[in-house]
Amino acid sequence: MKKTELKAFLDAKTLQYQRPEFLSSDPIQIPHRFGEKSDIEIAAFLTATIAWGNRLSIIRSANRMMELMDEAPYDFVTSASEQELKKSAHFVHRTFNGIDFITFVKGLRHLYKNYGGMEPLFTQYAKSDDLQEAITKVRGHFFEIPHLQRSEKHFSNPSKGSAAKRLNMFLRWMVRPSDTGVDFGLWTGLKPAQLSCPLDVHSGNVARTLGLLSRKQNDARAVAELDKALRRLDAADPVKYDFALFGLGVFENFQ
Repeated sequence: MKKTELKAFLDAKTLQYQRPEFLSSDPIQIPHRFGEKSDIEIAAFLTATIAWGNRLSIIRSANRMMELMDEAPYDFVTSASEQELKKSAHFVHRTFNGIDFITFVKGLRHLYKNYGGMEPLFTQYAKSDDLQEAITKVRGHFFEIPHLQRSEKHFSNPSKGSAAKRLNMFLRWMVRPSDTGVDFGLWTGLKPAQLSCPLDVHSGNVARTLGLLSRKQNDARAVAELDKALRRLDAADPVKYDFALFGLGVFENFQ
């Protein structure tokens, strides 16, 4: 498929799947329940953190997290007492348990109290065409609090070779514009051009089939390769094609 044909095909698929109708089956519906910026970004971050496995299970678990936070994520993160936090100790989503949940609440509290939140840090560390190093540096600040090492695996580290799928998905939600009713466009200090594709099994397989990706592993090097290919199609908003790649893989079993 020629570049012009490939772009036209992916542009059409992006329009097909970048629609609010698909929110009912996607974890992004969780942050869409909130109206305040701080609530949205905390709900989005925690939902993205547990976004692996069956999507219905992810949505159920994310809803449970919001219930544990009294449907007020920012207030809970910034002011929950130790006793209130202990009520979350029984939470489990796959390998992410109550200890991890409490650690992540405290990590977020640390970022909001000492750095003004996540957005200022990502903006500070962003490169002009990349946020992968910023993920690693924000991760470092996040874990400045006392914590068990087990919780670190739930905050991906691109410098260690991770594709950081869930963090890149979260960043897409925060940065890409809200005009289609899907992403939020809340972090105006960053641009869609700086984003990386949330690479997973579905998007990776479709990308390889279309000749956008040759590396077999879904790791940081594969993310960099796919970024280059997608930026050749649209340098200003390369990650819009995440909708096309994911939709083709999940809904069409594209081979």
